[in-house]
Amino acid sequence: MKWFAAAFLTLALAACDTAGTETEAAAAGQDDTPRQLTVFSGGTIYTGLDDPKTVDSVIVENGRIVGTAPPLSEDWSEDEVTLVDLGGAVMYPGFTDAHAHLIGIGQRELIFSLEGTASIAELVSRVETELKDKAPGEVLFGSGWIETGWPEGRMPSAADLDAVSPDNPVILMRADGHALVANTAALKLADIYDIGGNPQGGRVERGEGMKATGIVIDNSMYPVLQLVPPATEEQEREAYKIGAQVYVSRGWTGMHNMNVDRYGAPIMKSLDEEGLMPLRLYNAYDENADDIARERSYETDTIRNRAMKLFVDGALGSRGALLIEPYSDRPDTSGVEILDLYTLPVLMQKAEKEGVQLAIHAIGDLANRRILDAYEELGYGPDLRWRIEHAQVLASEDIARVGELGLIASMQPSHAIGDLKFAPARLGMDRLGGAYAWKSLIDSGAIVAGGSDAPVEVGSPLIEFYAAVARKDLEGNSGEGWHPEEALSREEALKLFTSNAAYAAFMEDELGTIEAGKLADFTVFDRDLLTVPEAEILDAQPVMTVVQGEIVWRAGD
Repeated sequence: MKWFAAAFLTLALAACDTAGTETEAAAAGQDDTPRQLTVFSGGTIYTGLDDPKTVDSVIVENGRIVGTAPPLSEDWSEDEVTLVDLGGAVMYPGFTDAHAHLIGIGQRELIFSLEGTASIAELVSRVETELKDKAPGEVLFGSGWIETGWPEGRMPSAADLDAVSPDNPVILMRADGHALVANTAALKLADIYDIGGNPQGGRVERGEGMKATGIVIDNSMYPVLQLVPPATEEQEREAYKIGAQVYVSRGWTGMHNMNVDRYGAPIMKSLDEEGLMPLRLYNAYDENADDIARERSYETDTIRNRAMKLFVDGALGSRGALLIEPYSDRPDTSGVEILDLYTLPVLMQKAEKEGVQLAIHAIGDLANRRILDAYEELGYGPDLRWRIEHAQVLASEDIARVGELGLIASMQPSHAIGDLKFAPARLGMDRLGGAYAWKSLIDSGAIVAGGSDAPVEVGSPLIEFYAAVARKDLEGNSGEGWHPEEALSREEALKLFTSNAAYAAFMEDELGTIEAGKLADFTVFDRDLLTVPEAEILDAQPVMTVVQGEIVWRAGD
């Protein structure tokens, strides 16, 4: 039996042209030490390659793919081969979310969540209910609201909250993390209720008598957030753990984890060493923890730390995105400048000298242009693999520059199908031609990596894939200015979350396709995302998630 298994594997590996050490090792399998092989078969397996596009089986040893093969015999002894039957499901290279916030995903499961709130009236009602268990003076903190589609047609205000919260400061973060609404008690405690200046990169919305209305944007949020008791190390650890469990249960094998603070690095490393971090992580640290990215400290076999996150502007929904021309629905503002024109190239030069990859947040067309201009003026090229996070709105003349300069556009398809319900009002029709322009960027030579920005969005690989290929909302609707020509083919969409995400993390030799020598990260869904009718993509269900050859999640377990 052992002889048969070794001989068959030799034949199978050779049939797939896995020349080199893998084939030689299989051919040499004539000693009495059984190889610990895992064979995935029994379904459709997409490799992510042009040839072969699909294979029947994948052979894994020690966390790596040692070969792919035509149909394999099941006549193996159990001590040599573990057979994993896909049961007719469909396997892909592991899906990586190229932009998400792991601790926020976990915290969303643990704190007062306003996700799905459908109106200001409902938000106020939920706050009133939540406050029943709070002592007078205790801060209520929640997150996840977004006013898109609300019948009131506006953001909530302090006045909305005050009637149900006379004795407690209330602070509610908008889903994008770039704005919050606070009641008057919180605004006064933060000392921003009365007239005052705005800090660099922030704005407090003011109304009659220059009193704060309750909406606080970007850097102006800091004094308000100081009122929220900091999370303990154990609470952060729990959030990271839960966030990772949620993500592998959705089919993600990896995440490019954004805005990590220095306290998160040892927590993630500890969880991984204890077997409690099933997700592969590529971390981008905030500016105050750039030494971790520079020194590549706290790394493990599934955690890499080499990037730093910067912010040039805010978000479009809260009118913090930095625009060349004023907002169409608020001509008194062009957005928020978080990182000024002169500091950006200084930080770029520092990062280049230290070998740190930059992941730079830019949503507005002016913010994106400033990155392109600074990168070009400094003479940098594609070898740095620096990333523009979001790249949401580009002037038409700047689209081709992204690929020409070798910058990576790290984009989130679900932003388009949500934002395009209000983006026409914010931008006007003319500027929408360069908004969420995935197809134009790819066609002009740019690498586009796909993510979700969870917990801003749900964080589902199926929603992101659907949004990329359909460019319609979850009910199948679209509207004027949605530019359906920017939708991607199924194959292009798959690359966003596999090979392109791998390239954006310097891991294209390790991840992104199913072929010999690469790490065995696989995502398995119950149907074929490349062939099912468009609407059925959202009906798909994850079946299995495999990271480094280990099944870290399986439906029904």
